[in-house]
Amino acid sequence: MYKSFSMELAGRTLTVDVDRVGKQANGCAFMHYGDTTVLATATASDKPRDGIDFFPLSVEFEEKMYSVGKIPGGFNKREGKASENAVLTARVIDRPMRPLFPKDYRNDVTLNKLVISVDPECRPELVAMLGSAISTCISDIPFDGPCAMTQVGMVDGELIFNPSQKVWDEGDLQLTVASTSEKVIMIEAGANEIPEDKMIDAIYKAHDINQTIIEFINKMVAEVGKPKHEYTRFVIPEDMFAKIKEIVPPAEMEEAVFTDMKQVREENIKAITERLEEAFADNEEWLALLSEAVYQYQKKTVRKMILKDHKRPDGRRIDEIRPLAAEVDIVPRVHGSAMFTRGQTQICDVVTLAPLSEVQKIDGLDENVTTKRYMHHYNFPSYSVGETKPSRGPGRREIGHGALAEKALVPVLPSEEEFPYAIRAVSETFESNGSTSMASTCASCMSLMAAGVPIKKMVAGISCGLVTGDTDDDYIVLTDIQGLEDFFGDMDFKVTGTKDGITAIQMDIKIHGLTRPIVEEAIRRTREARFFIMDECMSKAIAEPRKEVSKYAPKIIQIQIDPAKIGDVVGQRGKTINEIIERTGVKIDITDDGAVSVCGTDKEKMDEAIHMIQMIVADFEEGKLYEGVVISIKEFGAFVEFAPGKEGMVHISKIAKERINRVEDVLTLGDKVKVVCLGKDKMGRISFSIKDVPANA
Repeated sequence: MYKSFSMELAGRTLTVDVDRVGKQANGCAFMHYGDTTVLATATASDKPRDGIDFFPLSVEFEEKMYSVGKIPGGFNKREGKASENAVLTARVIDRPMRPLFPKDYRNDVTLNKLVISVDPECRPELVAMLGSAISTCISDIPFDGPCAMTQVGMVDGELIFNPSQKVWDEGDLQLTVASTSEKVIMIEAGANEIPEDKMIDAIYKAHDINQTIIEFINKMVAEVGKPKHEYTRFVIPEDMFAKIKEIVPPAEMEEAVFTDMKQVREENIKAITERLEEAFADNEEWLALLSEAVYQYQKKTVRKMILKDHKRPDGRRIDEIRPLAAEVDIVPRVHGSAMFTRGQTQICDVVTLAPLSEVQKIDGLDENVTTKRYMHHYNFPSYSVGETKPSRGPGRREIGHGALAEKALVPVLPSEEEFPYAIRAVSETFESNGSTSMASTCASCMSLMAAGVPIKKMVAGISCGLVTGDTDDDYIVLTDIQGLEDFFGDMDFKVTGTKDGITAIQMDIKIHGLTRPIVEEAIRRTREARFFIMDECMSKAIAEPRKEVSKYAPKIIQIQIDPAKIGDVVGQRGKTINEIIERTGVKIDITDDGAVSVCGTDKEKMDEAIHMIQMIVADFEEGKLYEGVVISIKEFGAFVEFAPGKEGMVHISKIAKERINRVEDVLTLGDKVKVVCLGKDKMGRISFSIKDVPANA
């Protein structure tokens, strides 16, 4: 017999069934929200994984096409690798969950969410997030929860909590907030230039809703929760730490890490580690723990320097940004390029423009999203951090960073009507030492402007870090964190935006939440920093979008035709449109609403194609002049083609002012002629005349 728990959440009923299915998992929650159904499980291995110094957590979000009544595309007709949406959802679930597991837990843990049914009014991503928290809380896996998540949309300035898929896709805000019972633990947002104070208000209204969910989870845990199991702890012995400090005094460790050059710091730590390995050569137990011990020694040193002494490893002030540099057009022949450098973080971004037929097709669970016009891809090669390993294609981190920079820039892109192009931006990481995703945002913005994309406003991004002490009031916020401060600090708070508001947020933390003053200070700091970056760096490289696209980019002319005449342009089995393409060498895209885009590099050929299309859809008017080609000669007259599939007849009596006996005496096939429309004849056909064309036409 299973137990069922329900609560009202944002105007709908959330129901969780426990012990109904998945009974062999450590924890299982069968989630129902509206007609959306998700099976959420949490499982852990019995023993720790050997030879690792990290917590091996895997988060999977499985999209099943049957959940929306679709058969997967492709030859196999079954789901393959995770979609980009599935990867991004898994990352959003991972980020608030991970800090709540014990730091020295080494057992493999998998959080799996299986999407079984989708109700467009109840987003499966939200249900999966809640299911992860619930299944882990009621399991026997050590976890310092509960945590809860709420999503916020916005329409006409009004906040909508846990919105429908349509509101989420089309509104001005896509905000996800995760909380513990006391603090905000994760923020993810895409926004249409939302002011900072309004964003903070939305975050904390979502935080309040999370408290009601946490109360609900606590009741479930009290009734069906399992006792948490014991696990093997990995603790550095106190006497080992004492010996390390004796060999490497704190002043020496501080000197080793106090440098703005990542390579120098790594060499210093390598030398210290080698000394300690030599000193502990006869103690196998300590040697096995040495890597973790050196890591913790560095961490304590860096945190103490920052928190107590207000000294950063590279000597900067707490709110100081590393040296900035920006330039455009560094790559020849591409459609747009820019490079942005911040300290030892360097991104080169390249923009490619293409016809709208090149948009990315999306086959997912969201029926509102079938294509993606702007694609932002991020690459992170091993050489950018001085390492050597083969490239295996983009991983979850690369997909996440690309999506964040993409989200940052979407609000300022021109509409398809204003700029009928598919756009791809690729960020290549040349060097990395802190927040390459924010450097990607800056580089991509400049690259788009260099490519002639008429973006509405400039966008910049920056990341803030955090080091906390023993109390909520004992903390320090750092502007523009480098890798070491991210590695040993408590927070990576990334914010992008224009001067008018926020376009994206991604907040990762390693502690059990942030107080409101910390969130407010981080958002204020990032606002000041991105203004500085735009004014002092980016605008000096390129202040506004170029008026024209690159000479290497395809040119696109767009016209509007009557949707009822699309079939005339396409022709039977595509014959007419293919003939236009063959004659002119252009590409032609036609949407269902009659928007016709002609793409090419030769302006004359593009104009010719446009003329042909206009002739095909034209309603011939009496007295109007036209130009065409003689394609057929009969005894009674000649047929003139104005465009593929569009022709008219000139009677023999209308060819010349004088009487002629044979059409061939005046016209030959292929002649270009001007004609005037005479209107309809007695049989309702449009007729034309050559002899009545005005002499000066």
